[in-house]
Amino acid sequence: MASSKVKKLFQKLIKHPVEAASLFIALGLFRLFPIDFSSNVGGWLGRTVGPRLSTSNRARRNLRLAFPDKSPTEIERIVTGVWDNLGRVLFEYPHLDQITAKETGRVELVGAEHVHAAANSERSSILAAGHLANWEVMAFVAAQHGVDLTIIVREPNNPYVQPAVDKLRGSSGGKRISKGTDGARQALQLLKRGGVLGILFDQKMNDGIPVSFFGHTAMTPAAPAQLGLRFKSDIIPIRTERLGPGRFRMTCFPPIEHPDSGDRKQDISNTMEGLNRLLESWITEKPADWLWLHRRWPQAAYDALEEKA
Repeated sequence: MASSKVKKLFQKLIKHPVEAASLFIALGLFRLFPIDFSSNVGGWLGRTVGPRLSTSNRARRNLRLAFPDKSPTEIERIVTGVWDNLGRVLFEYPHLDQITAKETGRVELVGAEHVHAAANSERSSILAAGHLANWEVMAFVAAQHGVDLTIIVREPNNPYVQPAVDKLRGSSGGKRISKGTDGARQALQLLKRGGVLGILFDQKMNDGIPVSFFGHTAMTPAAPAQLGLRFKSDIIPIRTERLGPGRFRMTCFPPIEHPDSGDRKQDISNTMEGLNRLLESWITEKPADWLWLHRRWPQAAYDALEEKA
């Protein structure tokens, strides 16, 4: 108990303020440099430091689960690419408004008509995306094209960091609502009004539903399907790909069809199965674009993996 209190006090008085101060300095500094330079520095730091961190072992296990036929060399190459991408994401933060400005031509937008049609429809819409390439791009691009998008986000663990993150995200012109009970209430009200809601559905959620992901059952956020079926919303899959330093392609897919079997639970499961299959195809094509660093599957899947080793 005492050690826990000391740890919390250390985080509050030292760790979190130092992290926040470092972030503020880095964001301000790299705003002064060209976009490509900032992205390249972030990529270099990511691929130089990241693979040596213990967190990378989780990525390696995830990759072995998802791609059992890949060699250790291939997996290591992907892990390095994941860190390269994450480093770029962090150092691109100060430049997101410049990166996504139409006149820079740094974001290639494919299928914009699907989002425009949804935004102009009386029905509500849900943009279903994942942590691919630089996932923050979606909100900025939506605003650039006149789409009033609200995104459900997870707040930073460090409360001192949140003002900087809020300021950067807020510069997109879109709105953010936090995960949790109050956020869920706001999402319901938004969809009732026919609004456009963005949801990242690719991370583990303990109170989600079991859905197959790369051949293994994974607890999956069901919100896109649950809300989509409840409000008859257009569910539009969104994929973001990295094309280079500060350069991306964002693809808006046609709305997926709503299953209507009469069994709501099964319809929700089928909808999320379809979204996971689509996500799998994107990740398989460019595995380094995805954030492999979190524990995506239940412990039993990792235990079985180790038994086979």
